[in-house]
Amino acid sequence: MNPVGGIAAMLYQASTWVLPVVFAVTFHEAAHGFIARRFGDDTAWRAGRVTFNPFKHIDRFGTIILPALLILMRSPFLFGYAKPVPVNFGRLNHPRRDMVWVALAGPGTNVLLAIVSSLLLYTLDFLPPATATWLGRNLANSIVINIALCVFNMLPLPPLDGGRVAVGLLPDMLAFPLARVERYGMLILLLFLFVIPYVGAQTGRNLNILSWLIGAPTEALIHLVLAITGQSE
Repeated sequence: MNPVGGIAAMLYQASTWVLPVVFAVTFHEAAHGFIARRFGDDTAWRAGRVTFNPFKHIDRFGTIILPALLILMRSPFLFGYAKPVPVNFGRLNHPRRDMVWVALAGPGTNVLLAIVSSLLLYTLDFLPPATATWLGRNLANSIVINIALCVFNMLPLPPLDGGRVAVGLLPDMLAFPLARVERYGMLILLLFLFVIPYVGAQTGRNLNILSWLIGAPTEALIHLVLAITGQSE
């Protein structure tokens, strides 16, 4: 095998994943800040985070290293995240209610990006073959990444968006204990992402719980997006 050709193929494949991930997490975080400002909290705006400049949002681990690790591990799902947009929920006009809308803004934007990506597939016939192939892979990956990011973030675990939505909607007796889980949220996620699946692999059992929780909803939502945009057969 030609090592130069292998490196070129690897870089080509990476280029079709990196851009969709960067766009997905950038728009996701910018949407949080934009909706927070609309509901009374301009913390993210003053911090310069209500922007589509990816360098304002990229997190070295969450945006670059983690997706790369998942690709190398041939994970059944792929996701990444950016630096969380600062939101002072106490400054929102109606903190409990508005927190839900701020949290939903990110995943909702990812669904819209997936729909736009699917619609852009119609433009490929007007492009040169090589360009169409590269762009088509980017758009296909964008659909998958945005929907996976939406579904993953809607898991009801703080600090994920789904956890914030749950805290905003549940009665106090359930919301307060769930909110206190937030300080351990990322540790719990890393355990479910890497440690538990590794233990399962060593013991001959499928313990990839996140893939069970994310896989079916992601596939269903992708089919829905394709159906809405007329891409499904």
